[in-house]
Amino acid sequence: MKQLAVALLVAVGLVLVGCGSNSNSSDINGTWNANLVGADNQTAFTFGTTLSAGSNGSLSISSFSFNTSSPCFASGETETGSFGLSGNLNGQTNGTFGMTIKSQGSASNALVLNGVVAGNTISGTWTLTGSTGCTGSGTFTMTRM
Repeated sequence: MKQLAVALLVAVGLVLVGCGSNSNSSDINGTWNANLVGADNQTAFTFGTTLSAGSNGSLSISSFSFNTSSPCFASGETETGSFGLSGNLNGQTNGTFGMTIKSQGSASNALVLNGVVAGNTISGTWTLTGSTGCTGSGTFTMTRM
């Protein structure tokens, strides 16, 4: 009977540890560098940014800077993002990630990233839509610095 009580107590503890989908949201906080590769297997964009997670799945993006020049974002840009993180019993973070970078000024270019978070890496696909010459798609990888 004593063994059953201990086993039940351990099981309840494991369930409680696993609860809370955004309990590891701070794991996405920090400085990230991104590399976006196009369908031609060439680097299309690189950028650096700082991400800060909110408890409701929101994502604050600051210190954003393209490391590659592009006429698609010559007048500046605004960034928005979201995430859905969870953790496991090994302390690893994983989940979904979304980020949109829109051009400012008269151009209406949008670079959209959709991917998954796995520890210190975010990877997935990107699409660029907008004015003439500002279209494309490919894959990306972001690495926490």
